[in-house]
Amino acid sequence: MSVTDDPVASFARARAAAGVLFFDDDDRVMLVDPSYKDYRDIPGGYVEHDETPHQAAVREVAEELGIRPRIGRLLAADWAPNAAEGDKILFLFDGGRLTADQLDAVRLDPGELVGYRFHDIARIHDLTIPRLARRLVHAHAAHRDGTTRYLEHGERV
Repeated sequence: MSVTDDPVASFARARAAAGVLFFDDDDRVMLVDPSYKDYRDIPGGYVEHDETPHQAAVREVAEELGIRPRIGRLLAADWAPNAAEGDKILFLFDGGRLTADQLDAVRLDPGELVGYRFHDIARIHDLTIPRLARRLVHAHAAHRDGTTRYLEHGERV
């Protein structure tokens, strides 16, 4: 059977990634400064083999920030393929408000992150790349209104 005869060959083989949206007492969102990217991002990364998106989010926060806060519900799922990386599905979980003790315990992995700050969601489009900014605006709204949002390219469908 050739690849063209194999119906499975036409299925999407999306890479999955999971991130966490953390908040401070002023409802601002955490953005991290990765050492290997030229834009601000959120804590998170790709889902590994035999790992769920939620498990990946927990692992990535522990690796990148050195803390293990409770990671809550799904805020958004975004079908967000791009030319460089192909099909991708991105899961964004609610990390809730970080306490002063949790923030004091943050220890950045220097191989991953060089800093972090909390930012007002109204300024998010000035602070990061457009596709991530769109996703964060929807996830922030879902956090406030108790919903989960399905997105495609960062836009509600």
